[in-house]
Amino acid sequence: MSGAERETGTVRIEVWSDVVCPWCYIGKRRLERALADFEHADEVTVVWRSFQLDPSFPRGVRQPVPEMLAKKTGASPEQVRAMNAQVTELAAREGLTYALERTVMVNTVDAHRLTHLAKEHGLGGRAHERLLRAQLVEARTLDDPDTLIRLGTEIGLDEAETRRVVTGDAYAREVGADIREARALGVTGVPFFAFNRAFGVSGAQPAETFLTALRRAREHTRTPSAS
Repeated sequence: MSGAERETGTVRIEVWSDVVCPWCYIGKRRLERALADFEHADEVTVVWRSFQLDPSFPRGVRQPVPEMLAKKTGASPEQVRAMNAQVTELAAREGLTYALERTVMVNTVDAHRLTHLAKEHGLGGRAHERLLRAQLVEARTLDDPDTLIRLGTEIGLDEAETRRVVTGDAYAREVGADIREARALGVTGVPFFAFNRAFGVSGAQPAETFLTALRRAREHTRTPSAS
């Protein structure tokens, strides 16, 4: 942390998230509620980082999420429906209307490459919001190039540049670097929130937990380092 951050009490939150993760969207909303109640929200910076729940999922394969969950967990279709219903209910409490029974699992590397393009233009947070909504609420298919291009232009990216990135391999290194950094920090699941790399919150915790972490992180930045 820089001396300026320590002096002013700036809080930097790094969020590792996957754009097909229902808990990530719930966690995002709960963090936002905490920020709305945080007395120094104007001193907070949120940085979105890439993570893949299943990096081994084959590119080009599209599988209905209920089918994928049944295969992965060994649960029956009825059990999967019950699990999805529970998550959907929790999401509804955060103002999110999930459509998990219609969602499709894909390899998310191209979607994450798009988020890095957006980040270069100061639109990283907007990109994650739009992609999470597209996947979980609208049941879009997030490895479809035309879909990604449309979503990119919706948030304000240039269409030609977005098309070049989506149909090429730009920002693949940045996606990989985010994932390797998560592993180095011991992150095994998302969402994961790092507060100034001093405190970590794993999972979609209650807003009160995030608010406590925000206050602790700000106090930590304002405490003079030992000489």
